[in-house]
Order: sequence, then C-alpha cells, then structure tokens
Amino acid sequence: MSNLPLQVGVTGGIGSGKSMVCEVFASIGAPTYDADKRGKWLTDNHAEIVEEVSSLFGEDAYKNGQLDRPFIAKIVFNAPEKLQQLNQIIHPRVKDDYLEWVSYQDYPYVIKEAAIMFESGSNKSLDKVITVYAAEDIRIKRVQQRDPFRSVNEIKTIIKKQLPEEERQALSDYVIVNDDSELLLPQVLKLHYQFANDYSAD
Repeated sequence: MSNLPLQVGVTGGIGSGKSMVCEVFASIGAPTYDADKRGKWLTDNHAEIVEEVSSLFGEDAYKNGQLDRPFIAKIVFNAPEKLQQLNQIIHPRVKDDYLEWVSYQDYPYVIKEAAIMFESGSNKSLDKVITVYAAEDIRIKRVQQRDPFRSVNEIKTIIKKQLPEEERQALSDYVIVNDDSELLLPQVLKLHYQFANDYSAD
C-alpha cells in the first residue's frame, strides 16, 4: 500500500474560478500545488530547462533571467510544433517536481491545480479530478475584470481553444459549480470530508 496521500486534481476553463476553489481547500488545511505557477518558476530557474529552451528558441528566449514570454508567444503562435517541443521540455520537469512535493506532504489528500490537466495527460497519475464550472458569460466577465487588456473576442478565442466544457466534465469525477447559484464552501467541505474518509478507509 502506498503511503502517499490521495491525489486530487482541480481544473477548469479560463475564468471558471479554479484558483478560488483551491484557495478554499488550502484555507481548510489541504496542501495545494499550482502546476502553472510552479511551471513558470521552473522555466526561469531550472538549469536544464533554461538550457534546453535557449537551445530551442535562441539566446533571446530569456531576458534578465526570465523567459521572454511575449517573444516565445509570437514564435509558437505561428509554429505549433515549437509549442509542443516547449511542453515536452517543461511538463516532465513539473511532473517530477510535483511528485517530489507530494512525497513530503503529511495530509490525507493533496490538491493539484492545472489548467490543461487532461490535455497534458497529468490527470492519469491522479486519483480524482474536480472540474470547476461557470457559465461562459460569467467567465468572460471575470477574465475582463482580471485582465482588462483582453478583449471579449480574445477571451472567446481562448475558450474555444480549450477543452469543451461537456468533455471536461465527462472526464472528471466531480463538478464544483462556481457561478453564485450555489455556495462554494459547502461544495468544497463535502469533498473535503469525502477525501479524508476515503483515505482513512484505506
């Protein structure tokens, strides 16, 4: 039997509020790992990643010790194969970093937040996955408030490029509704108790 905690993924489309859900889990004691933020940190600080990304995109890939994301974005927009190569450099390192982090956690379960959980295949190594849902019009308003520089058309384009909502929910074990029609805390607490009990039952 593994001594690792139950591993629970939290995902959702842009503006769904998955980070808010993770903050609620964290506030009641659950260790949380933000794969996207951690991936950005590793991209700037992991020596092998820096070397491989610089080899792939040239010496202009980094500026002042940080990945020049606008520069990279322009390249991968016109060359999707470069994006795939970039992901092949970063995702395995994030996976290793996450597994090391999990091994140090002393709690019945952990939360892993990731935007492209199913697309990257990271869900396959998790025990359960939660999708955070909100209607598209609510998500657009949230992103506008958070990122005023994004137009409605740009946000809709991002949504279209992401996994369709129906497919994401079908692949998930649980759905948390985050559109003000249901209170968030009771939904999180219900899963919290379930995950803790599932672990103790093992």
